[in-house]
This record gives sequence, structure tokens and C-alpha cells, in this order.
Amino acid sequence: MKEDYNNHYRDWTLPGFRAIATYRLGVWALSQSGLKKKAAWSLHTFLRRYVRNIYGIEIFATAKIGRRFHIGHQGGIVIHEHATIGDDCLVRQGVTFGAVLERDFVAHAPVVGNRVDVGAGAMIVGGVKIGDDVRIGPNAVVLTDVPAGATVFAPMSKIMPRSRAA
Repeated sequence: MKEDYNNHYRDWTLPGFRAIATYRLGVWALSQSGLKKKAAWSLHTFLRRYVRNIYGIEIFATAKIGRRFHIGHQGGIVIHEHATIGDDCLVRQGVTFGAVLERDFVAHAPVVGNRVDVGAGAMIVGGVKIGDDVRIGPNAVVLTDVPAGATVFAPMSKIMPRSRAA
């Protein structure tokens, strides 16, 4: 928690910090038992719904997120319950780490390495593996494995001339 706090500019009011703190509370709650677990899980559930509804950031406690995870901007962030994200990763608004239900009826979610930088609007879907030190550009849709050190960008926009009406 201290590293997450420092990583969010030592500002507990930032939505990204609140989201990751709520996630860490949920992980801790799952490790407890009895009345302590019920109380902590109830608080986590309330806070998770608050963070989701107010800030648009949904992170499930069963996801595996490494140290110093940074959410750069709020809004439209979804991290699937089976996703794995390494240390020192940066995520911006509109990013989805989503799973795909395969023929074996198992949800296959992304496994993301360390120091991965994910641009706004990017989608990482399915059981893909993203290597360390990868940069994923804005609006990229990642459906295949990405080797370490690579950069992924969506196709460039095309400028279409307007037709002039006579």
C-alpha cells in the first residue's frame, strides 16, 4: 500500500490510488477467515462498487496485480478477475484486460509482464502473454502474444477528403 501511495504522488484522493487500495483490501480480505473475513469483504465490496460507479474503475480482488501499479487516469478501466499484471505497470483510461471463454469453458485472461505501459483505450483480450517492458499504444487491440521490449500500435488514422456537394 505504501508503494502504491508513493506511486500515486502521495495523494490518497486520486481515483487510481483509491481503486488500487480497494483492490489490496480485497486481496487481504480473501486471506482472512471467520468474522474478520466477512467484515473486511463487506467493506471491500462496498468500496469496490463505489470506485466502479463513481470513478469507472473495476478491479476484482481475484486478479493478480504486482507492486507499484499506477492508474494514470480514471474512467472505463476493467481488469478481469483472472488477469495477471506485473510490477511497475502504468494504465490509462478506457483500458480493458478482458478474458475469453474458450471451448474448454475456462476464462483465459491476459498475463502482463513488468514495466508495461498501456495507452488510453487499449484492449488486451484473451489468454495472451505480454512480455516485460512492452508499450501498448492508444486504442490498440491485442489478441496475440507480445514479446518483451516490443511496442504495439493501432493502425494510423486515415484522413478522408470531404466530398463537396454541388
